[in-house]
Amino acid sequence: MENKKLPDIHTLLKVMVQHKASDLHIVSRSAPQIRIDGKLRPIDMEPLTGEDIETMCYAVISDAQKSELEENKELDFALEIPNIGRYRGNYYYTMNGDLAAAFRTIPINIPSIDDLKGPQIFKDLVKREKGLILVTGPTGSGKSTTLASLLNEINENERKHIITVEDPVEFVHTNKKALFSHRNIGTDTHSYANALKYALREDPDIILIGEMRDKETISIAITAAETGHLVFGTLHTNSAMQTISRIIDSFEGGEQAMIRNMLSVSLSAIISQSLLPRIGGGRLAIHEILINNSAISNLIREDKNHQIYSQMQLNQQQTGMVTQTQALVKAIQANLITKDDARRYSTSLQELIKIIGD
Repeated sequence: MENKKLPDIHTLLKVMVQHKASDLHIVSRSAPQIRIDGKLRPIDMEPLTGEDIETMCYAVISDAQKSELEENKELDFALEIPNIGRYRGNYYYTMNGDLAAAFRTIPINIPSIDDLKGPQIFKDLVKREKGLILVTGPTGSGKSTTLASLLNEINENERKHIITVEDPVEFVHTNKKALFSHRNIGTDTHSYANALKYALREDPDIILIGEMRDKETISIAITAAETGHLVFGTLHTNSAMQTISRIIDSFEGGEQAMIRNMLSVSLSAIISQSLLPRIGGGRLAIHEILINNSAISNLIREDKNHQIYSQMQLNQQQTGMVTQTQALVKAIQANLITKDDARRYSTSLQELIKIIGD
């Protein structure tokens, strides 16, 4: 019986590059699939078995990573292939005990804010000496790319020490004016909380936290922002108001007043991002932007989160703030997205329908 010829991971990642795909999924009993402009498409090949996938996936990781995978049942890692690209990989097991894999493309050439058509307020925010800047949104909404562009702006213009703590490190910046110390959770440090505690002794000007996962990480991030550092972080939340609530709700009732007070002082901005299908192909980033000012700060401190949204709508020419609904309406009027897609991705559907109709 003839041996089955398996594709290797490198070949599949080359297919991603050829089709400008964002993600590759390898799951048993299916052909590998790639995500193009937000939609999954199968690659033209035979379905793979669990054994096929294990053979392919084990070929690109170390013995230490295999041990970690077998012990923890999942593995996050970064993979760089010369002349092909850099990828964030995740291995996991499915219900039948088969190994599965997901790979996300990480551009080697780091985009600028202008490349991403980011608003001018992004360039103003990165000039701040201290404060907490959060980029939020669901998985796959381009948070890491937006953060990379913000750090790139600093790298082009400021002599700063930037420490990034990620799981795994995604964008690797070449030192231009800034000095980067990239740290991987697992190989370079044991946890976000550990890395952040020690980061404050490593003379950083700027700290990037790949994901603010727990109370301890959030607490140290807020303290670092309060004590003279510019701190960037991400959260899996869908709006500025939800982000503030998520941070405060991470703490016990008795601690919440103190955290509200600290957040009201340390918060600089929340950028909530979603990626929508663009008319004609590709995807468009829609940004909701909250900029902390005295009015917003008072509402956070006084636990009046429900009033923050209306405050975001005031004096926007001066504040630089924008709601998701306003950003969606502007994109519809510019014929960049469809009304149907705007409704699907909206976090304030009733408000949007009042403006654009059913």
